[in-house]
Amino acid sequence: MHELPFEAALKGRRVFVTGHTGFTGSWACLWLKALGAEVEGYSLAPDTTPALFNATRLDSEVRGTIADIRDFPTLLGAMRAFNPDLVLHLAAQPLVRRSYREPLLTFEVNAQGTAHVLEAARQCAQVRGVVCVTTDKVYANREWDWPYRENDPLGGKDPYSASKSAAEMVIQSYAASYPFKEGKGPAIATARGGNIIGGGDWSEDRLVPDFVRALVHGSSLSLRYPRATRPWQHVLALVQGYFMLLAGLTGPEPGRFARAWNLGPQDPRQYTVRDVLDLMAAEWRQPAIEYESEALPEAQALALDSSIARNLLSWQPPWDTRHVVRETAAWYRDFHNGSDARALCLAQIAAWRDGLLAQCSN
Repeated sequence: MHELPFEAALKGRRVFVTGHTGFTGSWACLWLKALGAEVEGYSLAPDTTPALFNATRLDSEVRGTIADIRDFPTLLGAMRAFNPDLVLHLAAQPLVRRSYREPLLTFEVNAQGTAHVLEAARQCAQVRGVVCVTTDKVYANREWDWPYRENDPLGGKDPYSASKSAAEMVIQSYAASYPFKEGKGPAIATARGGNIIGGGDWSEDRLVPDFVRALVHGSSLSLRYPRATRPWQHVLALVQGYFMLLAGLTGPEPGRFARAWNLGPQDPRQYTVRDVLDLMAAEWRQPAIEYESEALPEAQALALDSSIARNLLSWQPPWDTRHVVRETAAWYRDFHNGSDARALCLAQIAAWRDGLLAQCSN
């Protein structure tokens, strides 16, 4: 198997993944294991049925601690015991609507939890780099037409967005207070991604899982904002970006990578919620749709300027939005027709890698 440069850099590395039992964490662990990294996780148990972590049999393959990110002594003990080279921090309360119901938990997990991870990493001398995953929603959203850049002001009206902006403040403080150049802490990168889709997500209040549930159970799909645009992208696009940052942080010039990065879609067209539904239905079938008359406030327009990642990191996902949605719909369709989840994921990772290798050869 031909290795991509970031895969070669991570091969044999010890990578500590928070949130490893989640949707993105499962895809990341599958790819890390396939490229030859040593992986240990720290997360709550999966909270959906089915759960990708279990469906792909990672529960019997990846060692990990099932515990809360807010439990600092347990987190520190787990990280010290594994003694990682790198940390990928994915653990989060990621749902906007849940953040309205449980604001304190959201702030504790997303902001205080990030501080716990960075403090644990600071106390483990072997850790050379940490990638903290936040969101496109960290920006003070002006509902304007042009994409947000990394130097735009941070903010957040809903508790989820505000908690992730607060996490960014924690990250900036640790980077400034414990600079890696002086050996006081690890190099830290922040990844700000858009709306992740892909096979194996069964979370609540997300468009694609809600679409799948409606089809599987023969129920109606409740739709809030059909004309809202989002930076839709496949989970592998983000995982690839995280791996490229991890590889850079452990390389000879970590300072080039220890900063904030937008990782948004490269597709010049912005797709609405309705557009994505139509693409999903074309690959599978259309559920009945009900429109909510009252919905909690959410941003209507979100777009990221990812030119820095494209130009400095050479991050260029191989699939456009239409391809991403088709592959996502096909994953769920085939899974619910009896295909093996692990095989489906590994096949898409292989197809994604083929696309990246083709880019390298051009």
